[in-house]
Order: sequence, then structure tokens, then C-alpha cells
Amino acid sequence: MIYGNREGGKSKYYSLYLNIRKEILRGKIKAGQKLPSKRALAREEGVSVVTVQLAYEQLLAEGYVRAEERRGYFAEEVITPQIYARNDGGKGVEKPACNCADVAAGDGGDSAEKFRLDLVKGYAPAQWFPFATWAKLMRAVLTDCGEHLLERVPCFGDLQLRKAVCEYLYRTRGVEADPECVVIGAGAEHLYGIVAQLLGRGCTVAVENPCYGKIPAAYALYGVNVLSVNTEKDGIRLEEIEACEAKANAVHVSPSHQFPTGAVMPAAARSRLVAFAESCGGYIIEDDYDSEFRLEGRPLQSLRSLCPERVIYINTFSKSLAPSMRLGYMLLPPALCAEYARKFGHGANIVPLFEQKALAAMIEGGYLERHVSRLKNRYRAVRALIRQKLADCGCECNIFDTAGGPHMVVEFPQDISDFEIKRKAAEAGARIKCLSDYLIAPREGVERRAVINYSGITEEDVKNF
Repeated sequence: MIYGNREGGKSKYYSLYLNIRKEILRGKIKAGQKLPSKRALAREEGVSVVTVQLAYEQLLAEGYVRAEERRGYFAEEVITPQIYARNDGGKGVEKPACNCADVAAGDGGDSAEKFRLDLVKGYAPAQWFPFATWAKLMRAVLTDCGEHLLERVPCFGDLQLRKAVCEYLYRTRGVEADPECVVIGAGAEHLYGIVAQLLGRGCTVAVENPCYGKIPAAYALYGVNVLSVNTEKDGIRLEEIEACEAKANAVHVSPSHQFPTGAVMPAAARSRLVAFAESCGGYIIEDDYDSEFRLEGRPLQSLRSLCPERVIYINTFSKSLAPSMRLGYMLLPPALCAEYARKFGHGANIVPLFEQKALAAMIEGGYLERHVSRLKNRYRAVRALIRQKLADCGCECNIFDTAGGPHMVVEFPQDISDFEIKRKAAEAGARIKCLSDYLIAPREGVERRAVINYSGITEEDVKNF
């Protein structure tokens, strides 16, 4: 077997993907080198052609290879700044050799009530919330914990929930984390504020442009200088960060599915970003806000897996449960974990213990993963209907859809403005925003592009529109 043995307990295609990825990262497969054909590799490895196809598609999605029509797959150049000390092929990256994501995509708002189709709201319809399960778990927590629920919550959050989060992250994202470095927070904005205080007033954070507006607003509130950096199809433009005179202390990115562009950062860009953070002693804030909702293939490799010493990983449960449940978490690098304890150790965690215990029980019992799986199936159906509607309407448009989460970008012809796009949508009964609505600094190249956010709609909503 040219790519080594498969790990027990892993799907065949994922093990094959991991082994090929390892060979590329270690330079055994050179940049530009052609990979074996799917049939040839299937015979060599003793697997089906479909297994090889799935492995190649995952490598393609993460930017480790490129596909050339009628020629096959070729390895991309991936700069690896000693990221991989060892890769066990099963658990992902282990012992990185470093030297050292709740964003509800758009706010519902009262103005949405007059529209038949809300393509801005960034959270699931209320009828999809697992009320019966949540009620059952809350009753169980009241019975089991009793007076303990009235006690002061440690500053990092309840240990049971922190352990459950670590196990959940490993199962769903392949991220290994220490519960002692997990901080439970009251949603994304609260966590952004904590990060700002850990980095210190007067520091500079590079932020994607366009982006969710509350990200730069939260940093500015704590005296952080916000550096706007344009985002393209491969994510944030690293050359702008590297060339800027105002050196960034941290870079805030959503590498797996950027909002609102939908950009996915390829492997080479991820490695380059990690190398930049290592070289300047800065941090990467990985906002993984909808990583659970990748609708095709497996979730992409996280930056946190590449370099835990330089990556602050943030995610929440707003998209998977509800925005009113102000529950999020972040994984801190060891150095910032100690700084958090020093700055915040005297206080209590602000998220009620009752909710933390109920969420821990939901994760431990597998209820959350089953709920997310159901949501993904529903979003796949909604996505298919929207794409069909766009095809049937007869208008010329280009769809940019990486299937990384429940939103896509649609580019319209040059003879229409963003204002006209939104006006015509409103006349038809649809609420919509364009990429230009999410700019935090002026730039070109985002005109005539509508953001189709289908987080908050159902199949019936689309069919009846």
C-alpha cells in the first residue's frame, strides 16, 4: 500500500485522505506531482474507486490538491513551518512543533416580520428546536443537582461542560483540547470581549472585510485597533497583513466558511497564516461559527489542530440550538489560559450553572449531535430547493456555494445595482442583504452579489414563495 496502513476504527476514505495529506505535508509528494488515477490507487490500496474519489474530494476541498480536467489530481504547494512533528493518521495532528467561530449570520430584527422569505436571519426556525429533549434534560438536572445549582460557577465554567465540549470537538472536528484551557462564555460577543482584554488595550487585530459587523465592533469597544483586510475566494489576503505598517497582534478569521463570502481557506494559506503568527509572536482567532454544518464531505481541518500554541478557537451553540441561549466556548493557548486565570480568576462565570449542566447532559447523551444531523438534512433539502428556484427563474446569475454552511452568494449581471437587487427581492416578499452590506471598509469587487442565508427558513417557506 503506497500510502501506508489504514487506522482501525476510521472510515477507509478518511484514513486514505489522512495518509495522502501527511505525504504532501512532509514533502514526499512534491508540489505539482500527479497523484495516481482513482482506479490505479483503488487497485493498489484494495479499496473501491468511490473510496478514492471521496478521499480526493476532501483533499481538493481543503486545498491540498487541485483537479485538472481530463488530467487528474495534482499536489498543491503547501508551506509547512514545522507544523507537523508527528501525524498518527487517525487522531489528526499530534504534538505540533510550534515554538511557542457564535456568529449568527445576520440578525433577525423586527423588520423581518413583513417578509414571506427571510434570507438574512442566521439561526434555525423555532419549530426545529428540540423542546422535548431540552425539557427532559432540565428536569433531570434539577433532580440530580438540586442546591448545587445555586453555587458560584468557576471562572472558566462548569468542568462537566468543559469536558463534554472537548469530547464533542474531538468527535466532530478532530480537535484535541484540554478542559483546563476551555472557557465557557455567554455567546460570541462576550468571548470577543474577553479576547480583547487578554490581548490588551491598544493592540491591533486584523479582521476580514467583509465580515459580520459585530466582530470589529466588539474589539473596538475594548480599545483594540481594528485592521480591515480584504477577503477573496481563498480567504483573508495574507499579503495585506504582512505588508501593513501597523503590525497585527492577532488575526480574526473563519477559515472553514467565511461569512458572508463563503470563502474557504486552502491548506497552503492556513500554513502561511500559522507561520506568520509564529514569526511575530501573535495569535490567530479561529471563529468556527458554523463548522458543524458542512453539507458535503467531512468538516475541514481546523487551524487549532495545526498550532494550539498560537490559535484561539471560538465557537457557540447559537446556530445549532438558539441565539437566546447565550452559550459559547473558546479554547485558549496555554499562555493565554494562564493570563485568563490571572485577570478573571477572582470572578464567577456569568453563564448560569443550570444551563451549563443541561447542555453538558445534551452533549454527553448524544442528543446534540443527532439534532445537528437532523438540521443538516433539513438544510440540504432547503439548499437544493433554493438552487432549483434560481435555475427556474431564468435570470442569469453565478452561484458561489462551497457547501460549508447554510448560506451562499449569488452574483447577478452588471446591469443591476445592490439597491435594485434588494428592492426587487423586497417587492417579491424576500428579505435579503448583499456583500456590500457587510463591508467594514470601502472596497471594490463585491458589487451585485447577494448573500442567500437560508439558516432560518424551511422547505415549506421556499416552496410557498
